[in-house]
Amino acid sequence: MTLYRLAKQARARIDVPPLPRDPGPAAWNALLPPPEPAIELSENTSADWLVVGAGFAGLAAAKRLSQFRPEDRIVLLEGKRVAEGPGGRNSGFMIDLPHDLQSEDYAGSLEADRKQTWANRLAIDFAAQMAADAGLSREAFDRCGKINGAATDKGHQHNLDYATHLSSLGEPHELLDADAMRAKTGSDYYTSGLFTPGTAMLQPAMYVRGLAQALSSNRVRVYENSPVTALAPEGSGWRASTPVGSITTPRIILAVNGLINDFGFFKGRLMHVFTYGSMTRAMTAEEVERLGGDPIWHLTPADPVGTTVRRVSGTGGDRLIVRNRFSFDPGKEVPERRFANIGRDHDRVFRARFPNLAGMEMEYRWGGRLCLSPNNVGAFGEVAPGLFSACCQNGLGAAKGTMHGMAAAELAAATQSDLVDYLLTEAAPQRVPGGPFAEIGGNVVLKWKEFQARQEF
Repeated sequence: MTLYRLAKQARARIDVPPLPRDPGPAAWNALLPPPEPAIELSENTSADWLVVGAGFAGLAAAKRLSQFRPEDRIVLLEGKRVAEGPGGRNSGFMIDLPHDLQSEDYAGSLEADRKQTWANRLAIDFAAQMAADAGLSREAFDRCGKINGAATDKGHQHNLDYATHLSSLGEPHELLDADAMRAKTGSDYYTSGLFTPGTAMLQPAMYVRGLAQALSSNRVRVYENSPVTALAPEGSGWRASTPVGSITTPRIILAVNGLINDFGFFKGRLMHVFTYGSMTRAMTAEEVERLGGDPIWHLTPADPVGTTVRRVSGTGGDRLIVRNRFSFDPGKEVPERRFANIGRDHDRVFRARFPNLAGMEMEYRWGGRLCLSPNNVGAFGEVAPGLFSACCQNGLGAAKGTMHGMAAAELAAATQSDLVDYLLTEAAPQRVPGGPFAEIGGNVVLKWKEFQARQEF
């Protein structure tokens, strides 16, 4: 397999650096009641399976393994509290249609996009079943669709071109004019919209916390605040060490997205990018009335580097969320000055969209880690004997994380799977161009794209 050639430390000890610091609070998680005290791994034990990472990929992998191997003991290790990491910092869009953040208008070739849509929908169907099994509410998981919002002629043309592409794919969609967008959002900012019905919308912290709680049993143990500090060969399997314990197991699924680099794999082939969100305080009844529009809606920008906006109404009250700006940070941490500057950008784009909410404060600001590959493929497969990667979701952690997690479990369990066959036909991630200057070049490219999309931004 191609991935074996990328695994330089296939059977050597791997020392894993400390987890990076995520900027700001995990806002979605802050809206929820405090969780029960964490159960940390504090002993040396063994399991039939180990899954590292309790985000979208890790939870899907653990669930799928529990279905295939109902008698096996499965351990799920999370380095932080569940929902404090990237899973709980996600924008909450589990998108079914092609959504390439590195493209001009999300779309690719018809054949590639049909396959991608099929794979995304398998993942969303699986997520829907996990949510149902866990008894989650529609606030946590709702297959309600989303809108691509356009604020410029260029953005509107993106929507028209994408609508034509969707027609060629035979996919349902609806074009919305400025009046319809105003009626939905309460904002005069948008000139048009493109609604597609297949996206599932999440309250991501509620979703991942609910799944983790539902998975926990005598057979599936979930340990939090238990980061892996080292992996070492142990007989025919592996020993994963944490600060105060260890797990010996024949098979491990690494569901750690860009942190797969810290485990020694795909070095120089993944791009570490942050994106940023801000969430208002809960609106008063008078502010809700003044804003108008629907109480719940979800909008991605017509230009991939524009501004995502959501309005939510539920736990935590009626709130608006904006998400934009990307920064290329190979060190996987964000300078404080940059984070503060981005917060001011968020205030500016919020005022442009919602002048009728002048003076609205942002209660939460945060950043979340993305992982991209230059050729928009995942870091998926068996990277060493008994060691499987379900990583690099290319900015679509909810859908592709779920997809990679369930497929990694199917591959590791040696189960026939069309999804695994599809993912294994993808090329390996290409090398990131620029070598030691990649950070400079990457941020220049992102700045240029943001400038080009400035009114959608």
